This record gives sequence, C-alpha cells and structure tokens, in this order.
Amino acid sequence: MPLNFAMSAMSVAEFLLWAVLAYFFWQKKLQKRFPAMSGYLALRVISTPLLLSLLWIQAQPWGRLWFGAYFFVYYAVYIASAVLLFFICLEVFRSALAAFSGLQRFGLVIFRWAAVVSVLLSFTSVAFAHRGILWLPDFAFALMRSVSIMELLLLAFLCLSMNALQLSIRDISFGISLGFGTMAANDLVVAALMKYNSSLTEPFQYLYEAVILFALGIWIAYAALPEPARKPIVLAASSTIYRWNEIASALGHKGTNIAVPVAANSFFLSDVEKVVDKVLTRNLRETESGG
Repeated sequence: MPLNFAMSAMSVAEFLLWAVLAYFFWQKKLQKRFPAMSGYLALRVISTPLLLSLLWIQAQPWGRLWFGAYFFVYYAVYIASAVLLFFICLEVFRSALAAFSGLQRFGLVIFRWAAVVSVLLSFTSVAFAHRGILWLPDFAFALMRSVSIMELLLLAFLCLSMNALQLSIRDISFGISLGFGTMAANDLVVAALMKYNSSLTEPFQYLYEAVILFALGIWIAYAALPEPARKPIVLAASSTIYRWNEIASALGHKGTNIAVPVAANSFFLSDVEKVVDKVLTRNLRETESGG
C-alpha cells in the first residue's frame, strides 16, 4: 500500500516528534516515575522507522512477499502498545493520587479488574468472527478499543477532580493523560469511519495523522517545560475527598489480629470430671469410715 508524498512527510514528522519527546522525557529522568511510558516511547522510536521501511518495501513491485513481515510486525507492535497503555494509565492514576493513599490503592484494584474484563471481552468478541490468522486484527482492534475507553475515562476523571485533588494543569501526569485521551478519541472516530479496505491516502487519514502530531506536540511541551513542584495538600476534616480517602483506607485495612481464648471450652469437661472424682472419693471414704 504506497504512501504519497504528503502522508510520507507526515509519517517522518511523527517519527521525529517521537524522538524529540523521548529525548526530553529521558533527559528529565521521567522514566523513574513513568517506566511504562518510557517503554512505550522506546517502542515507538524503534518501531516507527521499521514499519515505514517495511511499508515502503512491500509497496514495491518486487517486495510483495514482505507483506507478511509488515502484517505481523504491525500487529505485534499494536498489541504491545495496548498492553503498555494500560500500565501507563496505572502510572498516571498513581501519580495523580499520590497524596491519597486510600483512594489510590482502591482505584488500582478497580483498574486491574477493568483490565481483566477488557481482555475477556476482547477475546469473546473475536472468537467466532474469523478463522485463521484473520482473528489477529480483530483481537488487536478490540483490545485497543477497550484501552482507549479506559484512557478517556481516566482523562474525564482527572478533569472533574482536579480541584479536589489539587492537581495542577501543568502536572506531567495530566499532560500524559491529555495526550492519550486525544489519541484515544482520534482512534475511536477513525475506527467508526474506516472501512475494511481503506487506503492510507484517504482524507480522514490525514486528519488522523494531524491529531497524532498535535498530541505529540502537547507531550513535548509538558516534557520540555519545567513542572511545578507539588505542594503539601492540606484538607479540612469535613472535606468530601478526605472522608472518601479515609473510607477507602478503611476498606483496604486488614486490621490487627485479636487472640481469642478457645481453650476454655476444651478444658471445661476435664474440670467437671475432676470435681466428680473428688466427690466420689470423699463419699467413698465416708462410707468406709461409717461402716
């Protein structure tokens, strides 16, 4: 499937932006806070030129045998990206709620269960759709669709709770969520418009690529600009989020172990037997002395 000059130029620009983003990300040592995001950037920086090269080769008259290599590499990267995106959502959620340990722990449990349900739904939705290797694209798209919905929900949660969490709009965790939310909305719109045999040179593909470049620009701005230092959060005891955090902490608290005396009932019968033996012995002695 050949690319025209405009789409080729946008693809090269996307690779350059991925490289610039990775440079700022690793220069500021953000990989310590977001290791999954670091892995995602490395995957993009390595796979983008590889996929572009395979796409160009298989588009040549002599390179049609390379279509299989492009097919498997593309969907392997696609599925790996979906898995990494889930862990990135966990990292963003953990960073945004770093000051609320109870809500953070409770939310991570919900995220993990949501991931299990998403994977099961992805498998069941494609189990009988196609046979052979054609099930791979269906599974990859279903998995990415589930992760995209999770990304949009995370962005909506952060937007609605920024004031309560006292999270700055310049915080890197919000910037990562904003970029992925933009890409997720872009993927869902394109999935609704795309046909089975859609070409990479159709008009909506240019809009799709432009949105990706815009999201990369957002990330580069967040990674390059200095992040404001987080201030200690002071909450009133009557605030709603403080109560919710305490409730979540209580739900996850195992409590202390209490020793319960269980041996009392076991020794009860033996004590009764001793008393009975003493009474019988005393009666027997009185009878013998009286006789």
